[in-house]
Amino acid sequence: MRKREGDTVTKSELIELLAHRSKITKSRAELVVHCVIASMADSLRRGEHIEVRGFGSFTVRDYKPYTGRNPRTSETVAVEAKRLPFFKVGKELKKLVNESDAPALQADGEPAATAATAGKTRKRKPNGTP
Repeated sequence: MRKREGDTVTKSELIELLAHRSKITKSRAELVVHCVIASMADSLRRGEHIEVRGFGSFTVRDYKPYTGRNPRTSETVAVEAKRLPFFKVGKELKKLVNESDAPALQADGEPAATAATAGKTRKRKPNGTP
């Protein structure tokens, strides 16, 4: 399922991709996607901050009421206070998006092995951490 640059990936395509990559049924993948989205929406509704390391963070921004203008009629309109979700991209995602030769990610979120990294292992510190 190769798409052209600028195309949009729909939720159903995301579900298909998840099912294929993780080798689970489409109905199970659909359940996972809906559960993740609903959980995130519930957390944001409660005003909680969501952080996915390497991907980005989601917060809710509060906007005060203001007087706006209808661009068609030039009529002034009172805009009520509102809360809107805001996404801030993470460093790793920004880097992956901007690198044309960035490696694809595996199902576990790790970069897929490339010719340059094939066979190499990460050295670990004496205490066992990467």
